[in-house]
Amino acid sequence: MTRTLIPEVDLSAVVAEQADPLVFATVSGAHLYGFPSRDSDVDLRGAHLLPAADLIGLREPEETRSRMWDRDGVEMDLVTHDLRKFVLLMLRRNGYVLEQLLSPLVVHTTEAHAELVSLAPRVLTRHHAHHYRGFATTQWRLFERTGELKPLLYTFRALLTGIHVMRAGEVQAHLPTLVGEVPEAPAHLPGLVEAKAAAEHGPADVDRERVRGDVGTLHTVLDAAQEASSLADTPAAGTHDALHDFLVRTRTGTGTGPGAGPDRT
Repeated sequence: MTRTLIPEVDLSAVVAEQADPLVFATVSGAHLYGFPSRDSDVDLRGAHLLPAADLIGLREPEETRSRMWDRDGVEMDLVTHDLRKFVLLMLRRNGYVLEQLLSPLVVHTTEAHAELVSLAPRVLTRHHAHHYRGFATTQWRLFERTGELKPLLYTFRALLTGIHVMRAGEVQAHLPTLVGEVPEAPAHLPGLVEAKAAAEHGPADVDRERVRGDVGTLHTVLDAAQEASSLADTPAAGTHDALHDFLVRTRTGTGTGPGAGPDRT
């Protein structure tokens, strides 16, 4: 795993400012998807580790922390979940959290992060297609309403990621890579990626009927890929117990955790 460098932003300082230790922090969003623009915000995602006292007392634990702010002229969008909630989301066929966990744009990592990455393939099922199908549908509706390029690229990215997951059994969120991995990817996508680099919220200069046909074709391809997928209907046997054991060891400090082993920020 490698660390990403976002111009003019010290992301390691952002990690150090968090109230509780982070198991990991990665960059998601347009930077992960391969089509950031000059004015893209930085989507920082991860998992934090609440102390046990916060979970067993009367106060509601702060399982999810979300903050948006300007840092050194760059808009920052930070969302982290307590590790237990993050693991539960992994078990709920949530492709989004898997993309965050497996992002190669690593800002902060630990031995617990590495162990969780090793467990991630065990939660993948053919039902993750529903996540990508639903996300693509939502983004397509946004494109039809606004005509902006960003939701159109998000639509294509989601469908191609879903197809790749069903065929290869691995999560790949980088659109330029997916164009080369999925033969049915429309040939005009690299041009749209290049256009997106100029502005975060610019209009899409496309033939709407053409892209509507492209999106419809990819939905059909995703349906077929799900039907033919070698992925199982449920996580691999023993996955729930393995994740439970991982969570207990990490929370109690009896095994790998945010403080175990060298910090690889």
